[in-house]
Amino acid sequence: QSRRSSFVVSDRGKSMLVAAIMDVVTSDCESIDKSSFKPLLPKNAEIRDIAAAIEVIEEGSMHWDEQNGDEEDDDDDDGGKGIKGIGIKVLGGTTVLGLSGTGGYADVEHSDSYNSMTVNDAPSNLLFHKINESSHAQAKLSSAVIPGLWDDLDSEHVAVPFAAWALANWAMASEANRGHIQELDRDGHAVMSALMAPERSVKWHGSWLAQLLLEDRNLPLNNSVADWSSSLLSTISQASRTQDIPLAQVALSALLVSIDRSPESQEVVMDKGLHSMREAAKQTVKHKSVQESLAKALELITSRELHMSLEESQKWSAILLPWVFGKLSSDTIRSSAINILSHILEDYGPSSVPISQGWLTILLMDTLSCRKSTLTKESAQLTNEKVKTQIDLSNVVSATQTANQLASAVVNLAGSQLGTAIESADTFPLADLLFLEPFAGLYKNLKKDKVPKVTAADSALATLKGIKALTEICAEDPLCLQKITDFGVLSLLRRLLLEDDYEQLAAIEAYDASRANEAQERAPPSTGDSTVVDSHNPSNLRVPATAHIRRHAARLLTVLSVLPHVQKAIVSDKSWCKWLEECARGQIPGCNDLKIQSYARATLLNAFCSDPASWKSEIVGVPDGSSLNKKQQQCPQYADMIFLINPELPHWKCIEQKTSNSVDNAAVDDDSAESENRALSRTLENDNPPASTSGSGSFSNMEFPPLDIVFVHGLRGGPFKTWRLSEDKSSTKSGLVEKIDEEAGRQGTFWPGEWLAADFPHARLFSLRYKTNLTQWSGASLPLQEVSSMLLEKLVDAGIGDRPVVFVTHSMGGLVVKQMLYQAKAENKGNFVNNTVGIIFYSCPHFGSKLADMPWRMGLVLRPAPTIGELRSGSPRLVELNDFVRQLYKKKLIDVLSFCETKVTPIVEGYGGWAFRMEIVPMESAYPGFGELVVLDSTDHVNSCKPLNRADPSYKDTLEFLQKLKSHYTTKDSSVH
Repeated sequence: QSRRSSFVVSDRGKSMLVAAIMDVVTSDCESIDKSSFKPLLPKNAEIRDIAAAIEVIEEGSMHWDEQNGDEEDDDDDDGGKGIKGIGIKVLGGTTVLGLSGTGGYADVEHSDSYNSMTVNDAPSNLLFHKINESSHAQAKLSSAVIPGLWDDLDSEHVAVPFAAWALANWAMASEANRGHIQELDRDGHAVMSALMAPERSVKWHGSWLAQLLLEDRNLPLNNSVADWSSSLLSTISQASRTQDIPLAQVALSALLVSIDRSPESQEVVMDKGLHSMREAAKQTVKHKSVQESLAKALELITSRELHMSLEESQKWSAILLPWVFGKLSSDTIRSSAINILSHILEDYGPSSVPISQGWLTILLMDTLSCRKSTLTKESAQLTNEKVKTQIDLSNVVSATQTANQLASAVVNLAGSQLGTAIESADTFPLADLLFLEPFAGLYKNLKKDKVPKVTAADSALATLKGIKALTEICAEDPLCLQKITDFGVLSLLRRLLLEDDYEQLAAIEAYDASRANEAQERAPPSTGDSTVVDSHNPSNLRVPATAHIRRHAARLLTVLSVLPHVQKAIVSDKSWCKWLEECARGQIPGCNDLKIQSYARATLLNAFCSDPASWKSEIVGVPDGSSLNKKQQQCPQYADMIFLINPELPHWKCIEQKTSNSVDNAAVDDDSAESENRALSRTLENDNPPASTSGSGSFSNMEFPPLDIVFVHGLRGGPFKTWRLSEDKSSTKSGLVEKIDEEAGRQGTFWPGEWLAADFPHARLFSLRYKTNLTQWSGASLPLQEVSSMLLEKLVDAGIGDRPVVFVTHSMGGLVVKQMLYQAKAENKGNFVNNTVGIIFYSCPHFGSKLADMPWRMGLVLRPAPTIGELRSGSPRLVELNDFVRQLYKKKLIDVLSFCETKVTPIVEGYGGWAFRMEIVPMESAYPGFGELVVLDSTDHVNSCKPLNRADPSYKDTLEFLQKLKSHYTTKDSSVH
């Protein structure tokens, strides 16, 4: 085509025209993803083209050689004056040209290379020398410079945006191009120049280019990567302030790769970038993509060997917690924030307690909101008011009060640790955290001149209440359980269980108090106020209730351990599994409580038994109804209402060991499921070891004992205290009707675990827990039918009833079991009924209790709970239940042993020595009319299930009853086979 212009354009118009063309080509700076799939330049770029682009970026402009050859000038009407201009081939052959150095405007031609240029001042690089030597246009250098690109005619950076765009596109197009760029820019100066350029387009494409080079693992790591990271941090900060989100995002993407690959970059970010990243996070709250990249970058740094300072950690907590709980947060942001917070707690232990407590507070508040919404929907759908709903609402009210107390504890502890520094936000790094809800109001009201003295014990008590409240409102709500898991409750529980932050905090306080006391003693006498001395007095310090915190944390973990992703988290954490195993065996100091040991074993059983099927289903999407899902459903799940007695015994370990081995297998097949089911039903040979044989060695040749024994307490009882020996066999110490079984048996021998486990090692022993109250003054409790329904569901889920089971009950516990059997029959849960081979009743009111009769005569005073109302003498419901069990006994499907009290029980004592005593369950109500009856001499209602020793009839006859059942059913089983 003709080189002669067919139109005349002014110099400013020429510059504006070229500016427009350049802007269109290089302004596609909104999304890397959109551009990365459309490479606009060839995969096999000319090396000299790449070299030219690199020099353009480094020099800020391009100098061109004038042409002397006649061949090039024959058709040139300007007489060979000036140069032709710069051109880079794009879009399938179209060449975009800048203005010529002689004032004319450039041609548009189809050329694959710069036929009229050489590179000026090329770097001292062998590859550059080779390019120069092979150039077919060696000539005299010209000082002509390409004019301005944008609106400014005086600008000398016309080619830089275009060169940066070209390099990024070439790098994206092929690995070969990236190799050439890396070789030509060994010192990383060109990339650094692009990152520091004033033009937005150059910064954007420079960031993209840096990311592409760093992502190529086949390329050696450039020595300038740390400098790149520093420049990228500046770009991120500037772009965030101006709300240039695309630029911030591309710079963050490059920074992420540099952090991942370069330890030097990690140090740069840790030393210089945390503040700018934190400010960027505040300025881009509504932009999820930027927040995700910031969270991931910080996670990469903290997951390596580097650690944020305590001050930085405290400042970042105000960003991290909103990342966890924010409505706009994605799963990626939330996961990164949880991991970062976990590292902070690990790094700073007791000093991070305000952060962990703040986490727990917001978690409890958020869960309360979720729970209130659920209860509102449930209440609207109920045609009649259920007692359980009232209890749930009561738990919500109580949890709300606890959350407020916990928030106050966070503010007070933070103020106590920092002292008068809270007056200045610059010197109080937790200020941003305390400006969040629900702390803001409390923080504003905090008296700066008189910070409250908060001890580790106070802080621990608030945490204890918070964990208890969280468990109560979530235990029966799958949606809430899922929610708190998503919000990082596992990290908090792991910290509370495995570490001793509050004990360390108390030790620090004791040390500080001791030092302060020494200073006071050395100081001269003063007549001033002595309150400071009192506040530092070591005698005023209390020990935190860390054992109680661990127990309730273990309970919540057990509740959560039925969720597949929680099981996966537990099994994959070797330290956690080791702690749980040692705790279950009673080998963790301070964790000798029977409940926490049971929780630890139940958690392991839930995680390891259910693990293979649930993981497989999660990964490959096994359809419902498949054999794999059936196996998953058959795995027992132990809820927090079911306690394992002697969890250190080998028959509990057996289940875990079997399934933990299967975790290591690549596949889970039907054969393994069938063999596990066969093992579950396997029974012992008919051997009867002596009473002195220990449980740990009695069944080394078999996998499971053949019998399950379940202990069910009565009114105001508990899973362990009901079965402990009391200090005073004649009566309880309490003088209140609400304390009939509250104080009895708090100490002393727990005979099912210490006697029965040794004398009768042929059974797995369980104990149940459920809430009961005598009056409504002490809180709501479930009526008999709702209690039984809930317990039945938990027992069936745990696999109790799939093999022979004996229930040992006290007082109302016997009615609960009878109701469970009745309901199981109605719901066609035949295994539960058919496999219940025996029931032991200790003072069970089969036909009602005199205690229940009394409140009805004094109903306005005592306000009897629904449970008590159902125990009135002659209750038709009790008669119906007793007839149902009688029929089972007549059919020889069940055996029954009953114990009867003979002594009155004190119900109300005090008030000038006056006492009210009564026979709570008389003999005519304690005997159901079938089975064997044992009358206990000089024994009241509370102590009927608390034998004095192994020779006491209440124990001796129970042991003989169990041995008879075991002998009968193992013989029967052998004859069947």
